[in-house]
Amino acid sequence: MAKETKDYSKYFDFSDAKVLHEDENGKKIRIRGREIHILSEPNHKQEKQRGKESVQVHYEQAVPDELRTIGQGKHYIVYTFGCQMNEHDTETIKGLLEQMGYQPTEDRKEADIILLNTCAIRENAEDKVFGELGHLKHLKTENPELLLGVCGCMSQEETVVNRILQKHGFVDMIFGTHNIHRLPLLIHESLMSKEMVVDVWSKEGDIIENLPKKREGMRAWVNIMYGCDKFCTYCIVPFTRGKERSRRPEDVIAEVRDLARQGFKEITLLGQNVNAYGKDFTDITYSFANLMDDIHKIDIPRVRFTTSHPRDFDDELIAVLAKGGNLVEHIHLPVQSGNTEVLKMMGRKYSREHYLELVRKIKAAIPNVVLTTDIIVGFPGETDEQFEETLSLVREVGYDSAYTFIYSPREGTPAASMKDDIPMEVKKERLYRLNEAIQECSRESSEQFKGQIVEVLVEGRSKNNAEVLSGRTRTNKLVHFEGAPELIGTFVHVEITDPMTWYIKGKIVNDPVVSA
Repeated sequence: MAKETKDYSKYFDFSDAKVLHEDENGKKIRIRGREIHILSEPNHKQEKQRGKESVQVHYEQAVPDELRTIGQGKHYIVYTFGCQMNEHDTETIKGLLEQMGYQPTEDRKEADIILLNTCAIRENAEDKVFGELGHLKHLKTENPELLLGVCGCMSQEETVVNRILQKHGFVDMIFGTHNIHRLPLLIHESLMSKEMVVDVWSKEGDIIENLPKKREGMRAWVNIMYGCDKFCTYCIVPFTRGKERSRRPEDVIAEVRDLARQGFKEITLLGQNVNAYGKDFTDITYSFANLMDDIHKIDIPRVRFTTSHPRDFDDELIAVLAKGGNLVEHIHLPVQSGNTEVLKMMGRKYSREHYLELVRKIKAAIPNVVLTTDIIVGFPGETDEQFEETLSLVREVGYDSAYTFIYSPREGTPAASMKDDIPMEVKKERLYRLNEAIQECSRESSEQFKGQIVEVLVEGRSKNNAEVLSGRTRTNKLVHFEGAPELIGTFVHVEITDPMTWYIKGKIVNDPVVSA
C-alpha cells in the first residue's frame, strides 16, 4: 500500500515548506531553511482505530553498546508535566540518558540536552509547555549545540506537532509515548545530521521490558499496563497512549521483588485503568485482583495503585484489598460527576447509583478506607440541578481530597464537538462551591485522627520549617511533626495533636522506629 503523502501547505502560513524526499524510512521536509526528518508522525485517524494485532513483548538492550559513551562529560535536564505516568516515563528517560553517559544538572546553561515530557489532558498544561519553549529559545540561540526535545502525550497530537514545526523550529527532537526506548537512536541521529527528528508512532505500541530507570527516594512507580480503552468523551488519553495492554504478571512481580530487595518502602502500581489489568490476555486468566493478591505476599511495606475506573472495580478486588497487610487503605476512585445523565454524556458507562453502591461495598469490606476522586465541573449541558447532585454525592461519600477541574475541550475528543454552553463565570462559581464541599469533608476526615497514633513514612523536611519533618500515613494523609533528619526514609509512630484541613500535625511517640 502506498504511503499517504501529507499536504503540509494547510499547516503553514509560509511558502518554503516542502517535501524534499519520501520513502519507506520516512520523509524529509524543509521549513524556513531547516531540514526535518520525519520518521513517523501522529495520525488521529489511525489512533481511533483499535487494531486486532497482538501486542508484542520485547526483552532487548535499550542502549546499543556504541551509544553508551555518547553522553560522557555531558549533562541533561528533564522537565515533567502531568500525571504519575509521565513521572514514571521520566524515570525511564533519565535511566536511558545515564546509560549513555549523561549526568543530571539543574543549571540550564550547563545542560547539553533538555527534554520536556508533556501532558495532553488539560489545556493549561499545553500552554505551560509552549511557554517553556519560548524561554528555551533564547538558550538555544546562545548555545546552538544544545539539544531540545519534546516528548510525551502532547507529542502524540497532530496539532501539537504541526504547531512545533510551524512556530518552534529550533526544537531538535519530537517523540511520543510509544517509542521512548528509541531515545538513544534519536539523539544520535539528531547529533549526526543536525536535523530536527520527528518520531511519533500512531500504532498501538508494544511492551518493552528491561528499560533502565532512575528512581530516587524510598517510593517507586511500577507500570502494570499501558493505554486505555474507555474513550470517555472528554479524554484524549486513549488516542495518545494507545489501547490497553498489560505487562506479563511474571515481569511485574519480578520488578516488585527487585524493588523490595533494593529497600524501597512503598510502590505505586500505575495504569490509566489498573482495574482492566489482564483483560487483554488471551493465553491466561489473570486479573488485577490476582496481581494484587500475589504482590500482597511480597515483603514490601506499602502497595498503592492508581488510577481505577468504577466500572471495572469488582467484588474480587475488594475482597483482596480487605486483606490489608501491605495493601493500604487508600483508593483513588474518579467519579467525574454525581449525575447519571452527565456521566452518560461523558461516556463513563456507570450511573450515580452504581458508583454509590460500589462505595458502600468498599466501606463495608474496608471500614477505615479513605477515598479520593477526580471531578469535572461545567461539562457541556450540565445544569444547576445536575451540579447539585455532584455536591450531594461528595458529601455522601465523604472524600478525603479531590482533583477538581473546570471542563475545557480537547481537540480530537468527542466532547470537543459538543456545544460548550456553560459560561466561564458559572464554571468558576461551581468549582468554588465544589472545593468548599471537598474542604469540609477533608476537615471532617482530619478531625477523626485526633488522639490517634498513626504509622508515618517520613519523606523529608517540611518546605517551610527545617525542624519539621513530613510524611504520609497508610491512607496518604500528610503529617507534619518535629524530628531529626536521620528519620527520613523510615517508618515512625506519630500521635496526632492538631487536625488541619489538608494535613495533620503530631508528635513522635517514644515507640521504637517501626522499620529502618
